[in-house]
Formats: sequence, structure tokens, C-alpha cells
Amino acid sequence: MIKPERLRAGDRVAVVSPSWGGPGTFPQRYAAGVAQLRAEFGLEAVAMPHALRDADWLARNPQARAEDLMAAFADPSLKGIIASIGGDDSLRILRHLDLGVIRANPKVFLGFSDTTLSHLACFRAGLVSFYGPSIMAGFAENGGSFPYMIDAVRRALFQAEPIGLVPPNLDGWTVEHLDWGDPSLQSRRRALEPSTGWRWLQGSGAHTGRLLGGCLEVLDWARGTPFWPEPAAWDGAILFIETSEEAPPPQAVVRSLRSYAAQGILGRLAAVLVGRPGGGVPASEFPAYDAAVLQVVAEEEGLADLPVVAGMDFGHTDPMMVLPYGLLARVDCDRQEFAILESGVI
Repeated sequence: MIKPERLRAGDRVAVVSPSWGGPGTFPQRYAAGVAQLRAEFGLEAVAMPHALRDADWLARNPQARAEDLMAAFADPSLKGIIASIGGDDSLRILRHLDLGVIRANPKVFLGFSDTTLSHLACFRAGLVSFYGPSIMAGFAENGGSFPYMIDAVRRALFQAEPIGLVPPNLDGWTVEHLDWGDPSLQSRRRALEPSTGWRWLQGSGAHTGRLLGGCLEVLDWARGTPFWPEPAAWDGAILFIETSEEAPPPQAVVRSLRSYAAQGILGRLAAVLVGRPGGGVPASEFPAYDAAVLQVVAEEEGLADLPVVAGMDFGHTDPMMVLPYGLLARVDCDRQEFAILESGVI
């Protein structure tokens, strides 16, 4: 895997909208994200030509969205690329991407949710990319970005040392919805739920592997496309998965994981990391999601020794960590520790 050059204060970073036109729908929320990106990290956001177009226009023009992404990679004055927001149709841009351009112009690429598909394109091109916050969901956090997220971004994107031990967030998490269309709410902090740490559901000993995954529903859409990872990519991999703000039920998780089992993927893995369920799923229902994972992994597939860690801080709850695709990580079940053993950048 090719690692991009680290970011520095003062760098110009592209903003792309590979899926939903969130900036055009909620311009004040986008502006808050850009302002907080500058205040916390000293980065100057440069909107690509179509990134701020209205959502209906972007929905009709997937090729224009792809052109923005390709132009962002090709422009040497731009040192990184951040998705404005996710959505549900970046699958339509894949046919317009040039993996040669991505590989020849390595730079930081950051986003989550539907941006999973662009991450798979980067992975196929051989570039390390980063599953983490977007401009509007993450950097634009109400009342200022969370310290846990700020630290994760700095360690993954700004420092050329190994990322190292990633601690659980113990300061509280949130999925509270505050209307992005009401500017008066931007300065109001969202209510936090208590953090009780991650749930180590099964496994023993320490296991290493390369990180690969994303939003579970979006990964399902990629199956059968040229961007789905080759079978060998799953050998010894650490699969990370999380569910979106649409809050698919536990049975949907069962069905998705059965597909991984049918492809022979589950049996190849070193570990499975599961993000906290998105979409306002109450903590009282988390055990049902844990049981869904274990039903497939342990009961149906007999992989009772495969480490499974749930309730982790990535995906559709905040604050979130940053996970680099293709880099070596370690899951230590005995110590209940998760570490990323390489630097994300050079």
C-alpha cells in the first residue's frame, strides 16, 4: 500500500461531494465544518467545481462528481481530499474513476458512510485512505469538534509516527439529531450518552491483520463490482463494519454477514471490529446487535475463536476514530487493546 504525505497546517485540501449534495442543501452547516477545520488544524478547504451544487443537480450528474474527485487527486496544489458528507449513490461514480490517477497522485483521502465506495477504489489503486469524519458530519460538530476526534485525526493524518494504541472514548457519545437547517442550533452541544468502553465479545490472545471494511450496507452494494476486494485481500484481514443512520435491524446484520461467510471471507479473517450502531439505536438494543454478529460468526460458522469487538468508536455516532485502509493493526483480546501498528502517512 502507498502511504500519502502527511498533512501540515496551511495545506490546501479539496472538498468533494461524491454522493449527496449536502453543502448545497445546508450551506451554513458546510461553512461551520470548513471554519472548524481551519481553526483546529489550520487547513484551507477548497471546494471542487461541483461540490457545492444543489443536491438534485448532483444526483443527475454522477460523472461530474467523479470528475471532481479525479481533479482533486491530479492537482498537486491540493494535499488532501475530504468528503463533504455521505449519501447513498456514490456507486454511480465508480465507472468514471481512473485508478491510475489515484495511484500516481497519492494524497490523504478522508470520509465515511457512503464514501466507503471511494475508499474501495483507493484500496484497489493501492493507496492508503482513511475512514473517518467528513466536513459536515464530524468537523462541523455542534459547538466545536470533539477532542477524541481531533486527536484521532492528528495522529492518523498529521504525524508520520505509528498511530499506536487507540483508546476507547470514555467521555460520552451521541447521535442526537439537531436540525442542520436551524443556524441557531450550531453552537448548541449535543447531549451525550455515557461511554462504557468497547465490548470484547469473544477471542483470546493477540491477533494482527490489515484493516479493511466500512459501512455494512454500502459494502453490500459493492459486491460483484470490479471494486470489491480480491479474495486474497481478506486473508488475515481485520474487518471493520458499522451500520448507518438508517438503523438497519439486527437481522440485516445477520444477512450481510452470511454473505461474507458464503464468500469464504469470515474464515479468512484475523478479527472483526464492529462500530456502535447508528441511527439512534438505544443502548438497550446493543446486545441484540452483538448477538446477531455472534450468531453468524460463532454459531453458524463455528468461528468461536475469531476475535470480535463491538461498540467501537467509528461510523455513525460521534466522536469517531480514524481507521486507515490496508495498514497493519493488532487486536489484543487478553489486554483488551486495539493498536494501529504503522503510520498512516509519510
